[in-house]
Amino acid sequence: MRFKLVLLTVCIFVAATCVSCRRTSTPVDKATLAKILLLGNGSEPQDLDPQVCTGLADYNVLIALFEGLTCIDEKTSQAVPGVAEHWNISADGRVYTFHLRASARWSNGDNVTAYDFAYAIKRALSPQLACEYSYLLFPLLNAEAYTTGTLKDFSAVGVKVLDAQTLELTLGRPCPYLPTLVAHQVWYPVHEKTLVKFDAFNKRGTAWTKPENFVGNGPFVLKTWEPNSRITVARNPLYWDNTHNHLNGVVFYPNDNIATDEANFRSGQLHITWDLLPDRLIHYRKEAPYLLRVDSLSDSSFLRFNVTKAPLNDSRIRRALSLAIDREAIARDVLYQSRTAAYALTPLHTGGYSPKPEAVTDILLAKQLLKEAGYPEGKGFPVLELQMNTDAINTKIFEAVQEMWRHTLGIKINLANLDFRIWLDNQRTLSYQISRSRWVGDFDDPSTYIDLFLSDSGNNRTGWVDPQFDLLDKKANETLDPKTRFSLLQEAESRLLKEAPIAPIFYGTKTYLISPAVHNWESSLLGIHRYQFVDLISP
Repeated sequence: MRFKLVLLTVCIFVAATCVSCRRTSTPVDKATLAKILLLGNGSEPQDLDPQVCTGLADYNVLIALFEGLTCIDEKTSQAVPGVAEHWNISADGRVYTFHLRASARWSNGDNVTAYDFAYAIKRALSPQLACEYSYLLFPLLNAEAYTTGTLKDFSAVGVKVLDAQTLELTLGRPCPYLPTLVAHQVWYPVHEKTLVKFDAFNKRGTAWTKPENFVGNGPFVLKTWEPNSRITVARNPLYWDNTHNHLNGVVFYPNDNIATDEANFRSGQLHITWDLLPDRLIHYRKEAPYLLRVDSLSDSSFLRFNVTKAPLNDSRIRRALSLAIDREAIARDVLYQSRTAAYALTPLHTGGYSPKPEAVTDILLAKQLLKEAGYPEGKGFPVLELQMNTDAINTKIFEAVQEMWRHTLGIKINLANLDFRIWLDNQRTLSYQISRSRWVGDFDDPSTYIDLFLSDSGNNRTGWVDPQFDLLDKKANETLDPKTRFSLLQEAESRLLKEAPIAPIFYGTKTYLISPAVHNWESSLLGIHRYQFVDLISP
């Protein structure tokens, strides 16, 4: 009888425990078993069109849906085979021949061919589309002339389809990092029949990127897109390397409220957060270091000044604003040393290049320049607006900048928190006075930062045009010797900082929370993750 009673008690306990387990099962627990990764993804994507998107949150989704000629290896930041299984380079470094996989397929079953890549390149260079990233294709022979409209015949551009599986790219200038460059989203192929159907070759915002119309060539396919809620992608059975895909899907949750992102993680709604508030680092370092990741990231945060609008058309005022920012105080007191103060645009050690620290803090010089510009002690200076995308970290940083300018220069700045899409569109159309900006490197080379501010760069977004800067950058990009090239790039960056269409603030890191269930999530200098190599294993 005693044995039966004990056995009954054990059975009741086990049953109760199992019921309790079922009741406390979280979305992360269920998704881990189903091999579906749940990701915080910052802001709502602008679009899922590779020749239109510019934001990092957009690219995070695009990399699941498309694949370029090459891919970026997370560990090395170097090019590895993508759709192209190998490539050849001519002796003079001017002709690259990419050999595509015969097994590459679009998600509708069509073959992925060299024609698809040529079509995408032509689209990215189309003057009517006005692709912000078109300048990344300018190493191609005559590409710049075609996108500016001075050359009308695309056949004169250095793009040639030798056959369905062979694409030849001829350069107008040396570009030793071209294999890395072609991994960028602007080079992604697009499905011609789909774009023709929706008249999307020269248009933005068409219906071809809706789930029911979408055709991609990546390891995943688009299943749902619920604006400001979630984007769901599922394993693509037609992807050439599908057998090595560990995941059945990924769900991206756009959320620009970092505190909410953390709360969602803590309640088992996310495997990985987009970000983490700096003041929460102390807690996680002490209480749960196994959940915290702080990865190196090629990342620069700065202010853009719209130089087409007075008084910011005066470089003395722009320099004064930059000189009055105490970057060390922001890194120490606002960001809890999770980031480092930036005294130039380009992060240190980018592709072997480190810029001179020229955007320093100098209050006396800032006051002198403001006085020379006609505003002694800030008297008579108009109230300006600083725009930012809604984000708790942004608010704290620019409240500090706002106070620095009030206290040291006697000027008033209003802060405007905007929806991500509106903020980004205002930058593109120059509908701002001062704007918060951030750039994560597209590849590990200083040109990914310095080329932003070329006169014809779609990502300049300041209205600043400087022929001398353009000339220095052009000379650098035509120079093969690294030492000479870096010297020219340094001269160009120095000129940029002196003219001050921007004001550097800090260099970033990737700070986030990650579930122990996530495996093979590599630290990535460029913030790039190929989801097919990530695995989910219940702890």
